[in-house]
Amino acid sequence: MRRHGDLWKLVTSPENIDLAYRRARKQKTWQRTVQNVDANKDAVLADIRESLLDRTFTTSNYRQKNVYEPKKRTIYILPFTPDRIVQHALMSVVAPIWDNMFDSGSHACRPGKGQHSASRDVMRHIRKFNYVLQGDVKKFYPSIEHDIAMSLVEKKIKDEGVLWLFGDIIRSFPGDVNVPIGNYSSQWVGNLVMNELDVFVRSEIRPGGYVRYNDDFLIFGNSKEELHRAQDMCRDFLKERLHLTLSKDRVYPVSQGVDFVGYRHFRYYVLIRKRTARRVKQRIRHLRYELATGQIEPERARSVVASTIGWLQWANAHNFRQALGLDGLQEDICGEIQ
Repeated sequence: MRRHGDLWKLVTSPENIDLAYRRARKQKTWQRTVQNVDANKDAVLADIRESLLDRTFTTSNYRQKNVYEPKKRTIYILPFTPDRIVQHALMSVVAPIWDNMFDSGSHACRPGKGQHSASRDVMRHIRKFNYVLQGDVKKFYPSIEHDIAMSLVEKKIKDEGVLWLFGDIIRSFPGDVNVPIGNYSSQWVGNLVMNELDVFVRSEIRPGGYVRYNDDFLIFGNSKEELHRAQDMCRDFLKERLHLTLSKDRVYPVSQGVDFVGYRHFRYYVLIRKRTARRVKQRIRHLRYELATGQIEPERARSVVASTIGWLQWANAHNFRQALGLDGLQEDICGEIQ
């Protein structure tokens, strides 16, 4: 396997750090911390670059908050500067290298991929196979061991500066485990870790169909016995190679509907997952309240409604969309903006 070097000068180039700044601030220009950097951009970016070149940069302390959708998770937050800018600078160089080696069945956090491409993949396989093995990793990001993550980074990267920066970021969380949810780089490190499973499935199990989104994966086939064997093989591989365990995994007929990436997939149609529908209802109800009380700008509200409509278009959800009154809400918001 080729290991990539001579990357540090690309990571630390003024052009790349400026690009990282622009990517990190995208859709966050309303934040005061971002506005403060905007007012003094050149000096801030020059300081960030200098801290990387002389290796004085170190990851800041995390601030944490709990979110409860779809389940309780702890999100770890780093400052906009220097941390989020630094992580974008690093991944703008490294991400294309990793993306080229990732499996076609991996859809999370990748350019040109996402929930909808994963859903299309599921529908393609569900029409060809009768059974599916579905699994997901127990407490995935909090269970990733730092040593394992770094060893996988080193398999593909040999540049000493890039390895130093990855080491600082990955080992920034106290203890020996946890690649914090919230770090931009964590999405890519998580994909790198699960790519080991992708390679194992493709080479050793050789499934009829395979789809993964983050730590959730599907293996399709026409034999329940073969899928049960694959189930045992995946459990053993994750435990022995990555020190991870499955929180749940089961083999069942695709005719029951495959619940994946927010949708419930059947051979000839796609439905919205029930608990996802409940969350959407709550979000739109809260959005109406925020608009009525002036807690949200109409432009941001329009963006929320447009993204919700776009998301519903991927499912058989006409009646649900009508019940939410999204089209009327969108018209009202556009009227306010005009």
